Amino acid sequence: MELKFILLLIINLIMLLSSTVTADQYVRPLPRKNLNIPWPWDSKSQPYPQQVHISLAGDRHMRITWITDDKHSPSFVEYGTLPGRYDSISEGEFTSYNYMLYSSGKIHHTVIGPLEYNTMYFYRCGGQGPEFKLKTPPSKFPITFAVAGDLGQTGWTKSTLDHIDQCKYDVYLLPGDLSYADCMQHLWDSFGRLVEPLASARPWMVTEGNHEEENIPLLTDEFVSYNSRWKMPFEESGSTSNLYYSFEVAGVHVIMLGSYADYDKYSEQYRWLKEDLSKVDRKRTPWLVVLFHVPWYNSNKAHQGAGDDMMTVMEPLLYAASVDLVLAGHVHAYERSKRVYNGRLDPCGAVHITIGDGGNREGLAHRYINPQPKWSEFREASFGHGELKIVNSTHAFWSWHRNDNDESIKADGIWITSLISSGCVDKNKHELRSMLMTP
Repeated sequence: MELKFILLLIINLIMLLSSTVTADQYVRPLPRKNLNIPWPWDSKSQPYPQQVHISLAGDRHMRITWITDDKHSPSFVEYGTLPGRYDSISEGEFTSYNYMLYSSGKIHHTVIGPLEYNTMYFYRCGGQGPEFKLKTPPSKFPITFAVAGDLGQTGWTKSTLDHIDQCKYDVYLLPGDLSYADCMQHLWDSFGRLVEPLASARPWMVTEGNHEEENIPLLTDEFVSYNSRWKMPFEESGSTSNLYYSFEVAGVHVIMLGSYADYDKYSEQYRWLKEDLSKVDRKRTPWLVVLFHVPWYNSNKAHQGAGDDMMTVMEPLLYAASVDLVLAGHVHAYERSKRVYNGRLDPCGAVHITIGDGGNREGLAHRYINPQPKWSEFREASFGHGELKIVNSTHAFWSWHRNDNDESIKADGIWITSLISSGCVDKNKHELRSMLMTP
C-alpha cells in the first residue's frame, strides 16, 4: 500500500512540474499559500456523505451531488420544508472513475423536485449523515448572481468564498478552473470539502477551464474528473456534452459554453448553440447572459489572443442574438468592457467581463497593454468576486469586490441596461433568424 502511494506522489509531482514549465511566461506576484489539506492516507475515512453540492436541473428541479467512501451507500435524497421532517424522497444515479492509481468514491447525483420558488428546503443524502439546507431561486426579478472564476484552494480562495458567503446571492456562476487539481485527484476531494458549506446551500453553475482537462495521452480521458463530479443540466437543455449547456432562472437565460470543446461552425457545440438560441423567448427571459472560460476581450498581457479563434466563429452569432453580458475567467485579473462588437464600441454589443481572480495558486496577472483600448472601461489585478443583481427586465447592477486583505471592498460598479429595452433585439432579429437557418 505504501508503494502505491509513493508511486502516486511521484506521478503527481511530475504532472505538477510539467504544468509549471508550460505556463505562460509572465510574472505574477506571490499568491497566498495553498490551504493545509491532508493527503488521503493522513485522513480518516469519511463514513457519511461529503462534498455535497447542488445545481439547477431544469424547471423547479435541483440536482444534489455527493460522494461516499461506502460503495454500497444508496443514492436517494429525503427533503422537505421543515427541519428533520422529510415529506419527499427522490432516487438518483451514481458513478465513479479511476485515474492512474486513484479510485474515486461513489459519486451520487439525485434530482429533486418539483420545488417551490424562493423557498428553504432541508435535505439529507443517502439516509445518513448531517442535514443540509438549500434555498431555491426566485421565480421573477430581482435575482442576484455571485460570480468568480479560477478558484483553486489557497488562502485567497478562502477569502473570496467568505465574501461570497456574505453576499445575498441566489445562484453562483463559475466560468472555469475549479479545484486546480491538475491530475492530483485528492485535490478534487479537498476542493469538494472546501466549497461544501456554500455549494450545498445555493446552486453552483460551472463550466470547464483548462485546469479541468487533466488529459494524459493514452492513459486518461479528458475531463473525466470534472464530468464525473460536476454534472450540469446539459441533458435538460438538449446538449450532448457536459461541457456546454444552458438554463433559465427568474427571467434570465444563461448559456454556458465550452472553450475546450470543438466550436467551429461544423461542430456539435455550434449546432447546439444555434438550436438553443432559437428557443430563447426574450419576453419570458429578457436577459441573455453567456459564460465561458477564455475571454475574447482582454487587454492583459496574459493569454493574449487565446480566445480569438472561438470569438471569430461565435461572436457574430451572439451579437445577432443580442447577448447582454459575457463573463469569462482564465486571466487572473479583473476587467470590464464597454459594449463592444468586432473590436469596436457598439451600443448593441455585449459587456464583456473577465473575472478569473477567485484565488488560484498561480497568482495574479498584473501586466496590461498600454494604452488601454477604447473598449476597456475598468481593469485591475486583484483577487475578488463579482455580483450581478438583475433588478427588472431593463436594469441590472454589476459590482466587483476586491479582496483587500480579508475585507471585501467594492472597487467597481455600473448600471447595465438590457438590449431588449434599447431596441437592439428588434433591430437584430432578422439577422439572427437568417443565421439560425443557415446550415
